[in-house]
Amino acid sequence: MSDATEASVCDHFRRMFHREPGAIASAPGRVNLIGEHTDYNGGFVLPMAIPQRTWVAVSQRQDRRAHASSRNLGGGERIREFTVGAETPTKSWVDYVQGLTQALARDGYPIGGFDLAIVSDVPLGSGLSSSAALEVAVLRGLRDIFGLSLSDVRLAQLGQRAENDFVGAPVGLMDQMAASLADDHTALFLDTRTLDYEQVPLPADGALLVINSGVAHNHASGDYRTRRAECDRAAAALGVPQLRDLSLDDLPRVAALPDPISRRARHVITEDQRVLESVDAMKAGDLRRLGELFTESHASMRDDFEMSVPEIDLLVDLAHAERGVFGARLTGGGFGGSIVALVEAGAAQAVGERVSRVYRERSGHMATVLVPQVG
Repeated sequence: MSDATEASVCDHFRRMFHREPGAIASAPGRVNLIGEHTDYNGGFVLPMAIPQRTWVAVSQRQDRRAHASSRNLGGGERIREFTVGAETPTKSWVDYVQGLTQALARDGYPIGGFDLAIVSDVPLGSGLSSSAALEVAVLRGLRDIFGLSLSDVRLAQLGQRAENDFVGAPVGLMDQMAASLADDHTALFLDTRTLDYEQVPLPADGALLVINSGVAHNHASGDYRTRRAECDRAAAALGVPQLRDLSLDDLPRVAALPDPISRRARHVITEDQRVLESVDAMKAGDLRRLGELFTESHASMRDDFEMSVPEIDLLVDLAHAERGVFGARLTGGGFGGSIVALVEAGAAQAVGERVSRVYRERSGHMATVLVPQVG
């Protein structure tokens, strides 16, 4: 069982700041069932919260200083400090917190200083939105102690802005919306252009299996940024504001573009369609079709978007070889991270253990079964 709990973050806060916290808040990581790299193209996504969460404890200070300590993000017992209103990038985890205070001020929500403790069991670099869970949890805590009038959607937008503008990771809005709005019983069908969303239950005879490959990624690094720029180039070449504005009927025009932007655009257009079909399959209880869409999505990410890595492909292949698995795919921004598999209800834990064991033997990496959560 996880040791990231309300009690553990309170204990960490007391140990670091020698007083009681004024507010406790948390936010979950997420697994994206389907819809990868569609969010910053204005398209559709289908994430779901996972049991792993980030917890924060926070209290106001009487000055403009922010003191932050994370038990998981590096530094152990070390307190990192900055002045609210004079945020300066440090290339460390505290930049996520600095980005949030800067985003709040720019949006008309100036705040004072605070003490902040963080405890999380959302694995870093796993493709499960550890950064978004941190952002939303911190914003929820700050909303509470400073009495800010912020909706859950606005929290998500501020988290994205912090990550884009201050941290320098060009992510879309899916992760923060999932951390702010999703639960671990239903998928969040989100139109990232209109921000309309709908909760769609997973069919009762199906279950999710999430396995972390042990190969970490970094959204602020070059590959993710390159893919986003390639999508922008493709949209400009096709004369549309975003790839969301195209459909399957436009694929012949897309094919005429130079490589690789033709393949990048093809992935986004077909992935948007797969999200829509996945929602229909879930509502119809059609696990076989939903699994096929998972498999088609992974092939598109591997071949057209080139965002997979050999270890992820191995995990997907091993999952497909198991009885009771309908489909499997890379989940998250790619270039490492985790896979999500759709399996028969009751089979996820056993399948995960077998896949992880063979993966370790063949790759040398230690895989971790994250969903279903053990304990």
